[in-house]
Amino acid sequence: MAERPYVLLSVATSIDGYIDDATGARLMLSNEADLDRVDEVRSGCDAILVGAGTIRRDDPALLVRSARRRAGRRARGWPASPVKVTLTGSGDLDPAARFFTAHPAGQDEVGRLIYVPDSIADQARARFGAVASVASAGDPVGLEAMLGDLAARGISRLMVEGGAMVHAEFLAAGLADELHLVIAPLFVGDPAAPRFAQHGGWPPVQVGRVRLAGASQLGDVVLLRYLLGDRPAD
Repeated sequence: MAERPYVLLSVATSIDGYIDDATGARLMLSNEADLDRVDEVRSGCDAILVGAGTIRRDDPALLVRSARRRAGRRARGWPASPVKVTLTGSGDLDPAARFFTAHPAGQDEVGRLIYVPDSIADQARARFGAVASVASAGDPVGLEAMLGDLAARGISRLMVEGGAMVHAEFLAAGLADELHLVIAPLFVGDPAAPRFAQHGGWPPVQVGRVRLAGASQLGDVVLLRYLLGDRPAD
């Protein structure tokens, strides 16, 4: 693609590569220091994307938590939190989920954008039009079409926070520029649990080694920062 946002994947895993367990309760892999780092990264992005499964499972608010960082964004003429983005093949989302209803402190408006297949676009607009903007991007939804539309909307830096299938799709398509991989000091060891990028159909271009750009310890977790392509880090 000639023009698309810089795409940063963000994920936390266990030592053995799992992003959750299979209990139904959310497994906390990050610690407070890492959550604060994620908040800092969010504050520098134009949009945050998660898959529909993450919204159904975790009900994330996807907001910048720090009042200081929200104020810094406003001082630069930006909204207090990045635009929230999701993609869904079925449109099976609850309009009362926090993705749609959560706002930064002070009730600042935050943009919300849903990408759906062409075949259900009218149905999705009727269901979500009061709480989000709905855009179609092929049938099924194509990542390149979605990224092109985001670029046209002024999104230059996109943070992708999950889940496993969404991360895998970006990697398999060669559309990810950077990966922030946090490793937590525990093992899951359950084949029924989701693993990072487990659904990838890896093309040869993505099988080779990627470049480690940094490593740091945050309490009891380790952050590894990888550059995945040729685009310079923003």
